[in-house]
Order: sequence, then C-alpha cells, then structure tokens
Amino acid sequence: MSGRAEQVTDVVTHHGEGPVWSPRWGGLRFVDMLAGGVLTLRDDGTVSRIDVGRVAALVRPRREGGYVVATEHGIGLADRADGPPTRSVRITDDAGERMNEGSAAPDGSLYVGSMAWDARPDGGTLYRVDPAGQVTVALAPVTISNGLGFSPDHTRAYYVDTPTGRVDVLDVDDGVLRGRRPLVTVPADEGAPDGLTVDSQGTVWVALNGGGQVRRYSPGGELLDVVTVPVPGVTACTLGGPSLTDLYITTSRLDEGDCAPPGAGALFAAAVDTPGLPVLPYAG
Repeated sequence: MSGRAEQVTDVVTHHGEGPVWSPRWGGLRFVDMLAGGVLTLRDDGTVSRIDVGRVAALVRPRREGGYVVATEHGIGLADRADGPPTRSVRITDDAGERMNEGSAAPDGSLYVGSMAWDARPDGGTLYRVDPAGQVTVALAPVTISNGLGFSPDHTRAYYVDTPTGRVDVLDVDDGVLRGRRPLVTVPADEGAPDGLTVDSQGTVWVALNGGGQVRRYSPGGELLDVVTVPVPGVTACTLGGPSLTDLYITTSRLDEGDCAPPGAGALFAAAVDTPGLPVLPYAG
C-alpha cells in the first residue's frame, strides 16, 4: 500500500518533532525542538504553544496528570496539561550535549536520548529516568539518539541512532533493554531514519528525514507500506485521532533554511487502516 500525506497546519515549526496523541491533553502535541516550543493541535485546526526554554525534545503525558518535556539538559515536569513545567530533573551537565527524542516505557520510566550540539560521533547517550527521577545510562555511546517505541506485548523495543542508517530491535528484560541488533537498514540516498511509532499489529512506522517518506515495516523487517510527504524533512510520526488511525507527521525546514519548500515545518497527516497504541505515560 502507498499513500500521500496532506498538510493540516500552516508552517508552525522550524524543526518539528515528537508528535504524540493523548486524550489527557485533548489530542495531538508535538515540539518545535530547537525553539523550545510544546505545540498542541486544537480541534479548530489552530495550534497553541507553551515555551519551555532553549530546547523541547519530546513530550509525554504523566500518569497522574500534566506532562513531561525533555529540555536542553534534562526534563521538565508540569502538573497541568496547559501549564508550564514547575519542576525539573537534571540529566547532564555537559554544555555540548542536548536532549533529543525518546519515549516513556511500559514500566513507567522515561527514556531520553541525547546528541552533541555539533553532532560529533559518539557524542550522545540514551538515558533512563525512573519514576523517582533517578537517571541511569541505557545505551552509550550513540551519536544522534532518535526514535524509540515498544511492541504491543512490551517485550521488544525499536530504536534509531540516525547516523547508523538503521532501525534496531532490542529485547525488554525486566525493564532493561538488551540484545541490540539491526532490524532494517535504509540506504543513505533514501533518507535517514528518524522518529518512529509502533501500531497495534506490532509494525513499525519510521520517518525518513531527507527522504520525504514514512515507511511501515513488519516486526521481521519487511517493508509493508510507504506514505509520501511533499517535503523532504520528515522527522517523526505517531498514530492518533479518535480511532488512532490518523498518521500525524512532523516536518522540518532546518536543513533548507530560506530555500525550504512550501510546507516544510508544517504538520501533515494521512489516514491508515491499522490503529496505533495508546500512549505510554511517564509515572514520575
């Protein structure tokens, strides 16, 4: 199957990332990563914004309400869905490192990836923040820690370190990620794997940055579907909407600047057949 995504907002981000659907905050949220914005798509198609600092790298609901957002050097915790963070947890003191993508996990912890500001090789880490706010290293070193998602039965995790050109799979063993191995390798001229989401059949949707596509792969790595996007900078995706069958796709104008094509930095969407999974909240 192949399809085409349609633009659903104006250009509202410079570097859109991390879309996630949650009824707890009324629908879809995503981030303007390098401008520190947490954005919400309203029912009337408008987009509201909460500014959280220099970086907003990922956003997830909290189990007891509010949300958690990854910031430049840690995470911020908000008690209200539409309020700013009021508390924080420091993850790194390295001024050359910033947070990037990640995900909440089935055990209630939060995985937050990082990268070096200059994107140097091995400059990043995948961190785990437990519900009490204790930080440990889950994977290191990595270069640009990106998409992370979990299988419906919570026994597997899918992970992207973008410069590898791969989607990797890991076993989830008592909350620990083990046995990292390649699932899919994408040729460099077809785009770079970026954000991802997992649907209710356990298949993996992966954004190809620079490739203008979202691809859907089976748990065995077979290419099943392709959704094309009319801009190359496709950064991340999630499944949302009332039936979780709307594929929302964030885009970026970061690499093109003033030469970016129309629509770069807007939110796109496509209808798909297989619903997604309810979002996992952070228990902290």
